[in-house]
Amino acid sequence: MNGQEIEAKFHIQDLKRIELRLLELKAQLIQPRVHEVNLRFDRPNRELRDSFRVLRLRKDDKVRFTFKGPSVEAEGGILSRQEIEFFVSDFDSAKLFLESIGFEAVVFYEKFRATYELNNTHIMLDELPYGDFIEIEGDSVEMIHSIADSLGLNWDAMIKAGYHALFDRVAGRYGLESSQLSFAALEKVKIKLADMDVRPAD
Repeated sequence: MNGQEIEAKFHIQDLKRIELRLLELKAQLIQPRVHEVNLRFDRPNRELRDSFRVLRLRKDDKVRFTFKGPSVEAEGGILSRQEIEFFVSDFDSAKLFLESIGFEAVVFYEKFRATYELNNTHIMLDELPYGDFIEIEGDSVEMIHSIADSLGLNWDAMIKAGYHALFDRVAGRYGLESSQLSFAALEKVKIKLADMDVRPAD
Protein backbone atom coordinates (compact mmCIF):
# COMPACT_ATOMS: atom_id res chain seq x y z
CA MET A 1 0.00 0.00 0.00
CA ASN A 2 1.35 3.40 -0.98
CA GLY A 3 -0.31 6.68 -0.11
CA GLN A 4 -1.84 8.25 3.00
CA GLU A 5 -2.68 6.17 6.06
CA ILE A 6 -5.79 7.55 7.77
CA GLU A 7 -6.74 5.68 10.93
CA ALA A 8 -8.33 5.89 14.35
CA LYS A 9 -7.32 3.72 17.31
CA PHE A 10 -9.38 2.79 20.38
CA HIS A 11 -8.86 0.69 23.51
CA ILE A 12 -11.45 -2.07 23.83
CA GLN A 13 -12.55 -3.97 26.94
CA ASP A 14 -14.56 -6.64 25.10
CA LEU A 15 -12.96 -7.45 21.76
CA LYS A 16 -15.25 -10.42 21.22
CA ARG A 17 -18.33 -8.21 21.38
CA ILE A 18 -16.83 -5.94 18.73
CA GLU A 19 -16.14 -8.95 16.52
CA LEU A 20 -19.73 -10.18 16.89
CA ARG A 21 -20.96 -6.72 15.93
CA LEU A 22 -18.76 -6.78 12.83
CA LEU A 23 -20.33 -10.08 11.82
CA GLU A 24 -23.79 -8.59 12.35
CA LEU A 25 -22.79 -5.78 9.99
CA LYS A 26 -21.70 -8.37 7.38
CA ALA A 27 -18.05 -7.38 7.57
CA GLN A 28 -15.71 -9.75 5.71
CA LEU A 29 -12.85 -11.46 7.53
CA ILE A 30 -9.86 -10.85 5.25
CA GLN A 31 -7.11 -11.92 7.69
CA PRO A 32 -7.84 -14.49 10.40
CA ARG A 33 -6.17 -13.98 13.78
CA VAL A 34 -2.42 -14.25 13.34
CA HIS A 35 0.67 -13.68 15.46
CA GLU A 36 2.58 -10.65 14.28
CA VAL A 37 6.24 -9.78 14.95
CA ASN A 38 7.58 -6.30 14.27
CA LEU A 39 11.07 -4.80 14.23
CA ARG A 40 11.52 -1.05 14.04
CA PHE A 41 14.82 0.17 12.58
CA ASP A 42 16.77 3.38 12.88
CA ARG A 43 20.21 4.86 12.34
CA PRO A 44 22.59 4.88 15.33
CA ASN A 45 21.89 8.62 15.74
CA ARG A 46 18.10 7.90 15.87
CA GLU A 47 17.38 10.27 12.98
CA LEU A 48 14.11 8.51 12.08
CA ARG A 49 12.75 8.67 15.62
CA ASP A 50 13.77 12.32 15.99
CA SER A 51 11.95 13.23 12.76
CA PHE A 52 8.87 11.13 13.68
CA ARG A 53 9.40 8.65 10.85
CA VAL A 54 9.15 4.87 11.07
CA LEU A 55 10.96 2.09 9.20
CA ARG A 56 9.44 -1.26 10.09
CA LEU A 57 9.91 -4.91 9.16
CA ARG A 58 6.83 -7.04 9.91
CA LYS A 59 6.21 -10.78 9.80
CA ASP A 60 2.82 -12.47 10.11
CA ASP A 61 1.68 -14.81 7.35
CA LYS A 62 3.77 -12.62 5.02
CA VAL A 63 6.78 -10.34 5.35
CA ARG A 64 6.64 -6.65 4.53
CA PHE A 65 8.64 -3.44 4.72
CA THR A 66 6.83 -0.29 5.82
CA PHE A 67 7.90 3.34 5.90
CA LYS A 68 5.71 5.92 7.64
CA GLY A 69 6.17 9.67 7.55
CA PRO A 70 5.35 12.08 10.38
CA SER A 71 1.72 12.12 11.54
CA VAL A 72 -0.52 15.11 10.99
CA GLU A 73 -3.89 15.62 12.62
CA ALA A 74 -6.75 15.60 10.14
CA GLU A 75 -10.37 16.63 10.58
CA GLY A 76 -12.01 15.13 13.65
CA GLY A 77 -8.69 14.47 15.37
CA ILE A 78 -7.81 11.45 13.20
CA LEU A 79 -4.15 10.99 12.40
CA SER A 80 -2.93 10.84 8.81
CA ARG A 81 0.55 10.06 7.56
CA GLN A 82 2.38 8.96 4.44
CA GLU A 83 2.75 5.19 4.21
CA ILE A 84 4.79 3.10 1.77
CA GLU A 85 4.54 -0.67 2.15
CA PHE A 86 5.60 -3.66 0.07
CA PHE A 87 6.11 -7.39 0.50
CA VAL A 88 9.49 -9.13 0.64
CA SER A 89 10.23 -12.84 0.48
CA ASP A 90 12.35 -13.47 3.56
CA PHE A 91 12.34 -11.84 7.03
CA ASP A 92 15.92 -12.71 8.00
CA SER A 93 17.34 -11.57 4.66
CA ALA A 94 15.44 -8.29 4.88
CA LYS A 95 16.78 -7.72 8.41
CA LEU A 96 20.33 -8.43 7.24
CA PHE A 97 19.87 -6.05 4.31
CA LEU A 98 18.87 -3.18 6.58
CA GLU A 99 21.73 -3.87 8.98
CA SER A 100 24.17 -3.99 6.05
CA ILE A 101 23.28 -0.44 5.01
CA GLY A 102 23.63 1.03 8.49
CA PHE A 103 20.28 0.52 10.18
CA GLU A 104 19.81 -1.30 13.46
CA ALA A 105 16.78 -2.88 15.12
CA VAL A 106 15.81 -0.57 17.98
CA VAL A 107 12.35 -1.86 18.94
CA PHE A 108 10.72 -5.29 19.04
CA TYR A 109 6.97 -5.57 19.48
CA GLU A 110 4.36 -8.23 18.88
CA LYS A 111 0.62 -8.70 18.85
CA PHE A 112 -2.18 -10.91 17.61
CA ARG A 113 -4.33 -9.34 14.88
CA ALA A 114 -7.46 -10.20 12.94
CA THR A 115 -8.60 -7.94 10.10
CA TYR A 116 -12.09 -7.31 8.78
CA GLU A 117 -13.28 -5.19 5.86
CA LEU A 118 -16.50 -3.20 5.77
CA ASN A 119 -17.39 -0.52 3.20
CA ASN A 120 -13.81 -0.49 1.85
CA THR A 121 -12.55 0.19 5.37
CA HIS A 122 -10.24 -2.08 7.34
CA ILE A 123 -10.98 -2.88 10.98
CA MET A 124 -8.09 -4.48 12.86
CA LEU A 125 -8.72 -6.31 16.14
CA ASP A 126 -5.44 -6.21 18.06
CA GLU A 127 -4.35 -8.10 21.18
CA LEU A 128 -1.21 -6.57 22.69
CA PRO A 129 0.72 -7.50 25.84
CA TYR A 130 -0.88 -4.57 27.69
CA GLY A 131 -4.47 -4.74 26.35
CA ASP A 132 -6.86 -5.03 23.43
CA PHE A 133 -7.39 -2.39 20.78
CA ILE A 134 -9.15 -1.72 17.52
CA GLU A 135 -7.77 0.25 14.57
CA ILE A 136 -10.06 1.54 11.84
CA GLU A 137 -8.28 2.51 8.63
CA GLY A 138 -9.97 3.96 5.57
CA ASP A 139 -9.97 6.55 2.81
CA SER A 140 -11.86 9.26 4.66
CA VAL A 141 -12.49 10.62 8.13
CA GLU A 142 -16.24 10.39 7.50
CA MET A 143 -16.17 6.65 6.77
CA ILE A 144 -13.96 5.89 9.77
CA HIS A 145 -16.29 7.90 11.99
CA SER A 146 -19.29 6.03 10.56
CA ILE A 147 -17.73 2.63 11.26
CA ALA A 148 -16.83 3.67 14.80
CA ASP A 149 -20.43 4.76 15.39
CA SER A 150 -21.73 1.46 14.00
CA LEU A 151 -19.54 -0.39 16.49
CA GLY A 152 -20.78 1.74 19.37
CA LEU A 153 -17.39 3.30 20.08
CA ASN A 154 -16.90 6.51 22.01
CA TRP A 155 -15.18 8.85 19.56
CA ASP A 156 -13.80 10.97 22.40
CA ALA A 157 -11.78 7.95 23.60
CA MET A 158 -9.76 7.81 20.36
CA ILE A 159 -6.02 7.33 20.97
CA LYS A 160 -3.62 9.68 19.21
CA ALA A 161 -0.47 7.61 19.70
CA GLY A 162 1.08 4.46 18.29
CA TYR A 163 1.31 1.21 20.21
CA HIS A 164 4.97 1.61 21.07
CA ALA A 165 4.51 5.25 22.04
CA LEU A 166 1.90 4.14 24.58
CA PHE A 167 4.31 1.56 25.97
CA ASP A 168 7.14 4.07 26.06
CA ARG A 169 5.07 6.27 28.40
CA VAL A 170 5.14 3.67 31.17
CA ALA A 171 8.02 1.25 30.54
CA GLY A 172 10.35 3.00 32.98
CA ARG A 173 7.68 3.15 35.67
CA TYR A 174 7.28 -0.63 35.57
CA GLY A 175 10.98 -1.40 35.20
CA LEU A 176 10.59 -2.60 31.61
CA GLU A 177 12.88 -2.21 28.63
CA SER A 178 11.07 0.16 26.25
CA SER A 179 12.52 -1.62 23.22
CA GLN A 180 10.92 -4.96 24.18
CA LEU A 181 7.15 -4.87 23.85
CA SER A 182 6.61 -8.63 24.04
CA PHE A 183 4.20 -10.97 25.77
CA ALA A 184 7.10 -12.58 27.62
CA ALA A 185 8.41 -9.23 28.95
CA LEU A 186 4.97 -8.23 30.28
CA GLU A 187 3.89 -11.68 31.45
CA LYS A 188 3.99 -10.71 35.14
CA VAL A 189 3.18 -7.02 34.75
CA LYS A 190 -0.24 -5.41 34.72
CA ILE A 191 -0.03 -1.97 33.11
CA LYS A 192 -2.94 0.29 34.03
CA LEU A 193 -4.71 2.15 31.23
CA ALA A 194 -4.62 5.36 33.25
CA ASP A 195 -0.82 5.16 33.29
CA MET A 196 -0.85 5.34 29.49
CA ASP A 197 -3.51 8.08 29.50
CA VAL A 198 -5.94 5.71 27.72
CA ARG A 199 -9.58 4.92 28.42
CA PRO A 200 -11.93 2.27 27.00
CA ALA A 201 -14.06 3.23 24.00
CA ASP A 202 -16.66 0.48 24.40
